[in-house]
Amino acid sequence: MRICTNGSVSAKASSPACDTRESRRGDAGGCASDRSTPLTWFRDMVPHCLEYARTAKEQGHPIVCIMCEFTPRELIMAAGAVPVCMCGGSAETIPAAERDLPANLCPLIKSTYGYHVLRTNPFLEMADLVVAETTCDGKKKMYELMAQSRPMYVLELPHNPDSIEALGFWEQQIRRFKRELERRFEVCITDDLLRKAIAVMNRERRLRRALAAAMEADGPPLTGRQLADLRSCISGIACDLRQYEQVLQWLGPRRENGLTDRVRVLLTGVPIAHGAERVLDIVEGCGGLVVSMENCTGIKPILDDVDEHAADPLAALAQKYFHIPCAVMSRNDRRVEALRRLVGRYRPQCVIDLVWQACLTYDVESARIRRLAEEEFGLPYLQIETDYSPSDSARIGMRIEALFETARARAGGSTTEFSRRGDNLACGGPSPRQSVYDGGGT
Repeated sequence: MRICTNGSVSAKASSPACDTRESRRGDAGGCASDRSTPLTWFRDMVPHCLEYARTAKEQGHPIVCIMCEFTPRELIMAAGAVPVCMCGGSAETIPAAERDLPANLCPLIKSTYGYHVLRTNPFLEMADLVVAETTCDGKKKMYELMAQSRPMYVLELPHNPDSIEALGFWEQQIRRFKRELERRFEVCITDDLLRKAIAVMNRERRLRRALAAAMEADGPPLTGRQLADLRSCISGIACDLRQYEQVLQWLGPRRENGLTDRVRVLLTGVPIAHGAERVLDIVEGCGGLVVSMENCTGIKPILDDVDEHAADPLAALAQKYFHIPCAVMSRNDRRVEALRRLVGRYRPQCVIDLVWQACLTYDVESARIRRLAEEEFGLPYLQIETDYSPSDSARIGMRIEALFETARARAGGSTTEFSRRGDNLACGGPSPRQSVYDGGGT
């Protein structure tokens, strides 16, 4: 089908063409009225996004599932499609995945593949395309299996962030991806459309950075879990952007009047998919406050914007996305630089490095992060390696309590009392939560 500028759908042309007309994603799904606080709006993020995606699909807009921050959402949006993050955060889908995948594999990969096998992720089931980013080995091989029954495009990522040749190769990959979207969806992605999509994503990044900045206060008005919940699995939804602005207005009088009796934590490491916030809940249930999450579901992908006025918007996209400080890059000096910036801004009292089971890139990089935390920052450090199962929650809680004792002792505070106010959670782990894609709240 061909997506028209007014959002209607016309019959498919006899052969693909790239003309000069504009194709764009409309504000599909509208904006349902919500009389509750902006925080409550994002607790229902999945139902909101599902309604948005279904309405967009009915209007003829393709759904494109992605799994990695390296995929430029702006290109997908400029093609009139809807970019959806499909990362799985449920332990319930993992047994189905282990029919094909090894048990000793990253739980995020297994959970995502489990949804594919069970066909229980409605976003994935309506997807017109899955983008396979060649980041870690586990994802690459999982994509091979998924591609046997899903439409897929491989976006090849070079892994040397300081190589001029690598950046040039990556830019060519972005241009090839553009041509594939144009061919597959029979649209023309003009520079003007790209700049409009870039402006939307820059606005989203600026708003999310402003929300993250609220945690710089001596008494932040939010918990780390509340901040983590202020995100969407679909980018650029107008309603979400308005809600971000409302949250910022709502936080205005509450700044510097929040949580002051908790241990300030910088959480680094692997991405935390929606529904897999168990360790974050344990940290804050034990008296911590995650003031910054340096990961792909936190501040890492929103540190920089794309130049909206660049002469070549595709080259500007390549520059921004290639410099994401992911552990698949070698050497990953930009992660160290980002951590230095975040420690200076958020003043953590300790560093917790979360590694999913069998995530070799982040696990190996932990030695460098430990030295950085302990020797340069002078902060207590703890690596937590776990999966989505709650079986080790009590052990993790005990290790976190010991870390906080060290942090409080260095700060001259009490080492015997740990605040558990605000979450009503025990250090043994969080209360059960609904699956990511079952229509439940966060």
